[in-house]
Amino acid sequence: MSRTVPIHSAPTPRSFGSGYLFGIPLGDLGWFGTVLIALASGFLTFFATTFFAIFGILIYNAATHSAVDYAFSYRRVGLPCGLAVLAFASVYLARLWVRRVFRRS
Repeated sequence: MSRTVPIHSAPTPRSFGSGYLFGIPLGDLGWFGTVLIALASGFLTFFATTFFAIFGILIYNAATHSAVDYAFSYRRVGLPCGLAVLAFASVYLARLWVRRVFRRS
């Protein structure tokens, strides 16, 4: 009797701790890619949190009939969140890049 081997045997997905995030090899980026991804994640976070904060203020102003300034959404919500993600992403990606550079030498 012959044994059958499964045709679709996929390898296990890479995990977050090994430098992969959602299958993207973050540990294989160069210095320019590292800086670009860190800046892009900071900008994305800034715009997303500002968007949701604007809608939150819109709903709050409609529900309470008050007048909260919309500048609050980017000064107190979007900017701190964007800077925090930018700092975290920069440190994490720079650490991965430095580990890769020293591993090769």
